[in-house]
Amino acid sequence: MAGTTVTETTVAEVMAELAELEDPRIHAVNEKHGDDHGVNLTKLRAVAKRLKTQQDLACRLWETGDSAARLLALLICRPKAFERDQLDGMLREARSPKVQDWLVNYVVKKSPHCEELRLAWFTDPDPVVAGASWALTGDRVAKKPEGLDLPGLLDLVEADMRSAPDRVQWSMNYCLAQIGIGHAELRARALAIGERLGVFEDYPTSPGCTSPYAPAWINEMVRRKDEK
Repeated sequence: MAGTTVTETTVAEVMAELAELEDPRIHAVNEKHGDDHGVNLTKLRAVAKRLKTQQDLACRLWETGDSAARLLALLICRPKAFERDQLDGMLREARSPKVQDWLVNYVVKKSPHCEELRLAWFTDPDPVVAGASWALTGDRVAKKPEGLDLPGLLDLVEADMRSAPDRVQWSMNYCLAQIGIGHAELRARALAIGERLGVFEDYPTSPGCTSPYAPAWINEMVRRKDEK
């Protein structure tokens, strides 16, 4: 990330504020999910709201390598300001799951390079990168499916989802669910694939929440749409 107009003092002040927000209890919970920070995200968003959009500061915060600082950077940056290769490099060096997710959802999705990156990442050997592509694909299935080979995507899900790495499997499952929810002509096949593979069938789900098990997810979302 480029950007050199912010003084070290300003970055140091923000880092000091983030350090004060660090909560050991939150850190312990986050560590179980692979995240190495302990900042309450509501408080982090409050800091971002106060700072407003500051691309140079965002760049410098990202360069610290600190996960909380990177999350804050993603909230105050200008997504359209990044070049394609910058975003590619940022995803590959962002090893915290929360940073990866926010980078894809808050920045890459709003970038003019989104579709180019989705395609470039699709068969990447890095599960994080390939998982990002499948997440972007699922989002496009839901919002702008024109031009996508949906039966072909189902073929890939059917062949690879059960044995895919965790990050890829989760995003493939999301894509499968979006096909089943939004495309009635493919719903029966999507349901059949989900039932045969059984991925996330026993996933613990809190009361009132929708299971990530694709058949349950599809049926529940379709039911809600039909009730409207």
